[in-house]
Amino acid sequence: MKDSMSRTMAPAGRLLLVEDDAAITQILTRQLSGWGYDVFTPADLSDVMETFRRVHPYLVLMDISLPFRSGFYWCARIREESDVPVLFLSCAGDNMNQVTALNMGADDFIVKPFDLDVLVAKVRAVLRRAYAPEKRAELECRGAVLDLGSAALMTGGKRLELSKNEFRILEVLMENKGRPVGRDTLMQRLWENDSFVDDNTLTVNVTRLRRRLEEAGLEGFIRTRKGLGYFVAD
Repeated sequence: MKDSMSRTMAPAGRLLLVEDDAAITQILTRQLSGWGYDVFTPADLSDVMETFRRVHPYLVLMDISLPFRSGFYWCARIREESDVPVLFLSCAGDNMNQVTALNMGADDFIVKPFDLDVLVAKVRAVLRRAYAPEKRAELECRGAVLDLGSAALMTGGKRLELSKNEFRILEVLMENKGRPVGRDTLMQRLWENDSFVDDNTLTVNVTRLRRRLEEAGLEGFIRTRKGLGYFVAD
């Protein structure tokens, strides 16, 4: 039976490192511990599953070339019980090994030798993807409901269709309701979504959105806190 621990709920602190090179194990343990991770290693590489079941890691770093059994074998065993992320480490970085690793259920593959900062970035990225909170279907504030699927705002029995930028501005503000969101943060959010907005354009968009909200009966829905940015009150 597979591990019932939900990826969306689990914290990402315990890592299992399966590596037969003592020097590499020491270096990686020191590096990852410095980022706040608890790193565990199997005492017996002939029985990786014993440590896996005891530790319940949130990510496994797995070498391919191991004594007794290969990393591919242990990945297959892990997949029989859990969907925990597995990140392969190997000096055998040819396409066949990478394809095999991914087909075995690995989440990523790093070729040795690798930069330690790149390794940490990969670990953090895999953990973010695996344990990200589930996206909510809607956001609510002061009786107004923002439908994240259709990019529309429902208020007072009316449906307000929003432009792309209007929706993104409201989404950020309602995600942070009660807390001011800086202009730079709003512009960055819009930029990340492939819609460049400069400072003046943001002002125009917020002004237009405020006017539409007022027409829909939501006067004062978006407020300004001087020096801090915009916010919507609880």
